[in-house]
Amino acid sequence: MTKDYTVFFSPSGRRGHFPEGGSVLEAARKLGVDLDSVCGGRGICGRCQVSVGEGTNPKLGITSASSHVTPWNAVEERYTSKRGALAEGRRLGCQAKICGDLMIDVPPDSQVHRQVVRKRAEAHPISIDPVVALHYVEVQEPDMHDPASDFRRLAAALETHFGLKDLTASLSVLRGLQKTLRAGEWKVTAAVREKREIVAVYPDFKEKSYGLAVDVGSTTIAAHLCDLVTGDVLASSGLMNPQIRFGEDLMSRVSYVMMNPGGEQDLTQSVRQALQTLITEVAREAKVATDEIVEMTVAGNPIMHHLLLGLDPTELGYAPFALTIDAAYNVPARDLGLSIAPGAYVYTLPCIAGHVGADTAGVVLSEGPYLTHEVRLLVDVGTNAEIVLGNRDHLLACSSPTGPAFEGAQISAGQRAAPGAIERVRIDRATLEPRFRIIGSELWSDEPGFAEASASLGVTGICGSGIIEVVAELVLAGLVRPDGIVDGTKAALTPRIVADGRTFSYVIQDGGDGNPRIAVTQADIRAIQLAKAALYAGIRLLMDRYGVTNVDRITLAGAFGSHIDVTYAMALGLIPDCDLTKVTSAGNAAGTGARMALLNAGARREIGDVVRRIEKIETAIEPSFQQHFVNAMAIPHKVDPFPNLEAKLGHVFVREVASGEGEGAGGGRRRRRG
Repeated sequence: MTKDYTVFFSPSGRRGHFPEGGSVLEAARKLGVDLDSVCGGRGICGRCQVSVGEGTNPKLGITSASSHVTPWNAVEERYTSKRGALAEGRRLGCQAKICGDLMIDVPPDSQVHRQVVRKRAEAHPISIDPVVALHYVEVQEPDMHDPASDFRRLAAALETHFGLKDLTASLSVLRGLQKTLRAGEWKVTAAVREKREIVAVYPDFKEKSYGLAVDVGSTTIAAHLCDLVTGDVLASSGLMNPQIRFGEDLMSRVSYVMMNPGGEQDLTQSVRQALQTLITEVAREAKVATDEIVEMTVAGNPIMHHLLLGLDPTELGYAPFALTIDAAYNVPARDLGLSIAPGAYVYTLPCIAGHVGADTAGVVLSEGPYLTHEVRLLVDVGTNAEIVLGNRDHLLACSSPTGPAFEGAQISAGQRAAPGAIERVRIDRATLEPRFRIIGSELWSDEPGFAEASASLGVTGICGSGIIEVVAELVLAGLVRPDGIVDGTKAALTPRIVADGRTFSYVIQDGGDGNPRIAVTQADIRAIQLAKAALYAGIRLLMDRYGVTNVDRITLAGAFGSHIDVTYAMALGLIPDCDLTKVTSAGNAAGTGARMALLNAGARREIGDVVRRIEKIETAIEPSFQQHFVNAMAIPHKVDPFPNLEAKLGHVFVREVASGEGEGAGGGRRRRRG
């Protein structure tokens, strides 16, 4: 009997079991993984190149190795002889046959539809005062009568003209100093950081310098190249975090480090290489030399923060979740293997605590809840949701492990955001028929021209925003009960409800014409319930601690938060009831915070002070978290009222009346006694 092996694909997160001897390309096709091939798997086109991951994934319970595919064969030999060598570590997916458990990475150039990294630079007023400034000077040439070194002459000129004293420079800067001075005929522009250190020297007069703000997420990484003089964003780029192949969520990656000695080096190297790729891409797009980038700022969750810096994240894997360092940190870019200006630094925003990191600090800096009297709720939705509640009087923060379901992973037809993925869903209340919209087309599936517009993209799966909407729509249409159970009795009303083993599913797309069957299963709904309950329970925990039953304003941050309809987010029970006109998306607020820290030195001091005042609540040890979680499993909630939502939708949700709830429930904010 042929043995089956587990094959996991990143960055899509799809996995399945396949018999020995089948090709990696065949496995990808059966799972709907976006892996290109136009030659019918004959090893001619070379578009199905993949990389085999090495190591153990504890969450999947598998060990992957290059020996788990068949050896290099004659077809690959022929391809390389005619078309050139494959990149190091790559195989042709059509030729590599499965003979063991595998973690397969599909690089961007092998994807037909490159995944959409939705982390644009958001418009935000920023006062321009960067830590690095340019200074043009004319340096006295050396002669036989004055033995002063070239660096001393440069420092003297900068002190004379700009009052900069006791300047230093790294060895990396000094190595190129003499050539630069002579190339500029002793007229140079020095980039000086914090009036203390020369980080770059350029020949002749230079009026522009550049910085890079980066948001390192567990799923995606986004970079924004900024003009440090004007503050303009000149180029932005993003990519999937290559660490996905080591684990979809943060704790899986920590487990990888725990179970694989030296595993942290694999994770560190992969994220640093990704940053260098982004540096190259944005510099090319903006027509800027990489050595003109004189400063970088980085926001990221604690595990991404630690891995980027090369710090062991193991302690973050269990209580008390101790950070190696929580303060903002400045590290030479060269120490991280990043090729920008020779003396440039990377500034990491401060972490708040445990699993509330520098990305949340960026959100707080960007949104400024510490400046207002309103009680504000900030939610950065991701594989690890980070939550901040409060106002200028006091701020609370916590994290809640939601997992990757919101990003389409662990969903039967789920996928990450890419052209062809369903991102919007509506269900007709009378016919119970679905209509949907996919990424890459503005037309709905029931509109004329949709088939033609989507022909080149296909309808390939459903991404996070789509799964949120379809589950909420199923509840609103009465096809899913408040407890999350697909109502099998409704099969008599619509052929879309079908038996699926001992449960039922709702079919969005029947399949055919090259498109896969797309259905929402009971297991899919349960995965979404678990994720949303974890998030809502964290929010309720902070509200209890703060002494409020309502909030004045809700802001959703993060790539996912910026693309979900806030009405559906509330209808599902992701967030508590609030005036819907005061529920907004801040987009990539962590990235905006990183840009603020890049462009304004005062912003760094400000967020450092604010972070020290934030009270961190640890959900794992709070007795009430479990009850909040159980109540939040219902859609939208077992006991909490949603009057604002019901008024907008004209729909009354079924709930239990909480003990002691009287008239006025859901009314004005209740504050604790001081």
